[in-house]
Amino acid sequence: MNYWLMKSEPETYSIADLQQQNETIWDGVRNYQARNFLRQMNEGDLAFFYHSNTNPPNIAGLMRVVKKDIVDPTQFELNSKYYDPKSSSKSPRWQTVVVEFVETFSNPILLSIVKEQFSAEELMLVRQGNRLSVMPVPEAVALKILAIKTS
Repeated sequence: MNYWLMKSEPETYSIADLQQQNETIWDGVRNYQARNFLRQMNEGDLAFFYHSNTNPPNIAGLMRVVKKDIVDPTQFELNSKYYDPKSSSKSPRWQTVVVEFVETFSNPILLSIVKEQFSAEELMLVRQGNRLSVMPVPEAVALKILAIKTS
């Protein structure tokens, strides 16, 4: 099993939205490096749900990958802000995954705490200028984050 961190602005889609729906397609990723990370995900992998662009930013909960290698349908929707005119159904450029709700952390882990606990070499999230919405989390770091949430 691998671990990941996936960002969403809570006004757009929050951990509460995922909890209510139980599962969702993680659509709209339009960064090639983030897309490549999505392509590496496997069913059963766990992902930290990160609330970005909020005050304070935080790891809000946990979700699980339940389907992989899904073609992101928003790339074909003319009215979508994620529409990609260079993508075709025969050669889609954007793939994603379906995730399911696992848990909401009773005490979200604030970005300030994450920065105190991990270096930029350990966790991409704390790297200066990193804006990726999907990133891997090394197992040792993931286990430490899970330990922080229970303390």
